[in-house]
Amino acid sequence: MAYDEEEMSKSSSISEDIELFSDEQSTSVRQDPVIKKLLGKLPDDIADSYSEKQLQGLRVALGDRTWGKHFIDRRGTFAITFVRWRFYYVFLLGKNRRAYTRREKHASLLMFMGLILLFLCISVLLGLLTLYLLKSALGIDLLEGTSLGAWDWFKELW
Repeated sequence: MAYDEEEMSKSSSISEDIELFSDEQSTSVRQDPVIKKLLGKLPDDIADSYSEKQLQGLRVALGDRTWGKHFIDRRGTFAITFVRWRFYYVFLLGKNRRAYTRREKHASLLMFMGLILLFLCISVLLGLLTLYLLKSALGIDLLEGTSLGAWDWFKELW
């Protein structure tokens, strides 16, 4: 039952996208690069048999998916009440397969090293705080009359 509702939702969304696509396209959809490529692979008599509306439907269904599949690929449209336009969203997540430029490689390496350094600093600080709290809990006083106040703060929490 939920599958049928989902299919109906997709079907109505595609129909709305076709209408929006046809409203926005003043030129023939046959000029679109994706449709040109598709029609170029078909025999002429079959390619000529498609109507503009059918080609618009194919264009919406195909989308700009020429680059491949993604791990997460969420696309959709939505309308805001009292606004006459419809909006679309695209969320893609996946492995980057493009070749990096030298600048991108350098920036990536710097970012990675910065994250490693940040992780190490946070780990050392948390380790030192844990050791200090453990020392204070055991009553060990390394410097007479000095305190960072962390033990008092920790005791107030509990």
